Formats: sequence, C-alpha cells, structure tokens
Amino acid sequence: MNKPIRRVSVFCLVLVLALLVRTNWVQGVQAQAWASNQHNDRNKYDRYAYPRGNIIVGGQPVTNSDFVNGLRYKYKRSWVDGPMYAPVTGYSSQSFGTSQLESLEDGILAGTDSRLFFRNTLDMLTGGDKKGGNVVTTINAKAQKAAFEGLGNKKGAAVAIDPRTGAILALVSTPSYDPGTFSGSTAADAKAWTDLNADPNKPMLNRALRETYPPGSTFKLITAAAAFETGMFQNPEDKTDTPNPYTLPGTKTVLKNASDTEPCENATLLVGMDFSCNTVFGKIGADLGKDKLRAQAEKFGFNNSQVDVPIRPSTSVFPTNSSPDGTAMDAIGQHDTRATPLQMAMVAAAIANNGSLMQPYLVDQEQAGNLAVVSKHSEKQLSQAVSPATAQKLQQLMESVVKNGTGTKAQIDGVTVGGKTGTAQHGQDNSGLPFAWFMSYAKGADGKQVAVAVVVEDGAAESREISGGSIAAPIAKSVMEAVVKG
Repeated sequence: MNKPIRRVSVFCLVLVLALLVRTNWVQGVQAQAWASNQHNDRNKYDRYAYPRGNIIVGGQPVTNSDFVNGLRYKYKRSWVDGPMYAPVTGYSSQSFGTSQLESLEDGILAGTDSRLFFRNTLDMLTGGDKKGGNVVTTINAKAQKAAFEGLGNKKGAAVAIDPRTGAILALVSTPSYDPGTFSGSTAADAKAWTDLNADPNKPMLNRALRETYPPGSTFKLITAAAAFETGMFQNPEDKTDTPNPYTLPGTKTVLKNASDTEPCENATLLVGMDFSCNTVFGKIGADLGKDKLRAQAEKFGFNNSQVDVPIRPSTSVFPTNSSPDGTAMDAIGQHDTRATPLQMAMVAAAIANNGSLMQPYLVDQEQAGNLAVVSKHSEKQLSQAVSPATAQKLQQLMESVVKNGTGTKAQIDGVTVGGKTGTAQHGQDNSGLPFAWFMSYAKGADGKQVAVAVVVEDGAAESREISGGSIAAPIAKSVMEAVVKG
C-alpha cells in the first residue's frame, strides 16, 4: 500500500473510531440528559401514549385519560368539574405542558418515577399495559364544593385546613378555568389558551396560593398574640390605654375606627376585637414595635418562602423596615403587610390547635398503577406559633367575635365557632374597593375540626356594602358546615 492510500485509510479509521466513541457517549453517558431535555418532543408523545394516572378526591378520580388514537397522541387529559378542581390539579396539556400537581407529580402520574421501576419492569415482562400511578389528595369534596359554590361569580379564594394535621380540605380560586379546554393540540386548544391568558380577570391565577392581599383586620389576631406572648397583656378582659381617635406616632395622621359610636376608647382586648377597633390594635402594634410584631408573624409563617404544599405558594410578607406609624398600620393588616389566603388559614389553624402550626399539605398518598402505596405523607409541626395558654386566649377572642361581634353570620348551631372579620383597603390612597376577609375555625361535638380563610375581591358595587362579616363569613360558614356536619 503506497503512502497516500495508507494516510487516507488511517484518517478514515480515525473518523470511524470517533463516530463510534461519539455514538456511545451520546447513547450511554448523555442518554438521560437528552431523554429529559425539555425540547425533546418524544417526551410529550410518550406522556400521552398510555393512560395517565389520576388525581383522587374523596376516593374518586377528578381526572381522566380519554383515548383519542391520534397520530402522535393516543390519549388526552380530561377533568371532572374542571373549574372547581383546577386550583388543586393544575393542567396537563399536549401543547402547553403541565402545572401544579399535574407537574409536581408528573413522574407518578406518567408512570416514569424511579420508584415505579419494579412495577413497570414486571408489566413489561408479563405483557401488561403500561399506565401511570395515582395521586390521592387531602381535599374534602363537600368542603371544596361548598367553597366553590359560595364564591360563585365573585373574585376571590378560600382555603380550609384540618388544624390537627395540616391537611388541606378545600382550595378554591375564582374565577376559575376548565383545563380540558386546552388539553389537546388543536387550533381550538390554542385559542382557549390565548383567551384565558388574555382575560383581565386572570382565571388561571391561583388566588388561594399565588396572590397576596392586605389581610386587614384579620391580622389583629397576630397583634393580640404578640401582646399576650410578650406580657403586655395577661387576659382578654384587660383594658387598653387607647385614645379615640388615635394619632399615628410621629405624624399628624389620625387613625379612626369604622364608626365614631363604637366603644373603642380604652377598650378591653375582648371589646376591641368584637368591634374590630383599629385604634386599639394600631396603638398596641406601635407600642410593641416592628421587631416583636415581625417575630410573632414569622412564627405563624410570614416571610417563609419554603412552605410547599407541595405547590409553592407566594410568600406572605410582614415588613422589616417600617417606621413607627407604618408599624401601627401593619398591626391592623394594612400598609406593607401582605398574606395569601393559605397563610391566614394557617393562622386560624394554629390558634385552633392550641398554638401548634402543622405543615399544610395537599397530597396524602402516591400510588402505583395497581394501587400499591408508593409514599404516604407524614404529619409534622411547622412551628409552635404561640403557647397553649395564649392560643386559648385567642380562641376566647375569636369565639366572642362570632357570638357578639362582627362575625355573627358564621354561627353554626351545636358547633363551637371562632372567627375574625377583615375589610382591607388597597389601591392608591385606598381608592380600590376593599377586600372582604373572614378567617375562622369550627369544632364539632364529634371531634371534627376545620380552619378556614376566605377573601373576596371587590365584593360589592359600593364600598359601604363591603365587609368581611357580610360577604366572606357566610362562605366560610358553608365550608365549615360541610366538614363538621358533612
């Protein structure tokens, strides 16, 4: 063989070896990375090549996999009562991906989770059909329906929690959407997606978890908690040193109450909570100072960005750098204080549970396709928000609000109910219609318990018609009844 041919032969051999090395590198070392790449359309096709597992509520699936036998997609996702459960399930779309539980639990639902390897291998060897696993939620179907129907065409959200375990019993956001309208890959699906995202009412926003609001007077319970925990007051009947009206420290701004006839001057904590006196709790907040208030708020979950349920909610915020007059407003849930409905349900749950705040959770079990349990949630305490003694004083305040104060529309015969109303101002110079809040708990004679938070945005045509007691309390009542009497 002459020299030029030998060189060409060696060069070709090197090319072949390089190709072999590269092929083995891609197929072996990089295989998983390429397989899981978000731009690999085969993943989308595989996800809908066989029945997807279901999301379960009360023992019944609220999702389905419909056989469509398309060119690329064999199955398409559908929902039972889609708008009611969308804030829980999220969506699973051939064109637009997944969200919320459909995304976070995709490995189980699609059957690709490594914990399902043995089951999948066995099915492959025995010729069994591949299918996804199930996700069993903590949602109480009756409570979910009561919250959804109670909110109706209002814009708002509701969250219900079992105080003893942290299980989320209801999670509703309105207006909502039907995930089934864009679960496919047709032009109609694309239009539905575009229309939903262009809707100014933001139906795809999960207001229960992903929207923060000024909590208004519901925050006064946290201010009262800080006052008890620091020893500023010993009992709900203790009198406060409260002028009426109250001038915010360092300013000439006067803080007023809802009515000049309310008995807020030097009121006891009990009377101050019954009548939701701004002057009482604004002055307590200013006297406590921002650091003590913030420390108490953080024990209830504020400023914690890691409260996954497993969906990660927006962080509820208590400010760190308010001036004394700002702190007085923070103490009544205004100024820069912001909270999700989940957060305020957590506050009510901790108070009802003698100060113990349990980690809220939405998934009780993960199951394989044959219903074998892959994992089960273990309850855990998130914090001891207040001492049991303080919690019992706060319970006394909340129960008095429902018996004698602004929350009487939440009363339930034969059930112990505690609550707190809130009417939160917002917008430039408080120009927006107020948000109506109600947070509460109920304890039935048979031991059933539930804590609830409801917020309604722009709840009426006229500001004077809006209050947490008139708009949000009846919704909370229906949710509590569904749990303790359902």
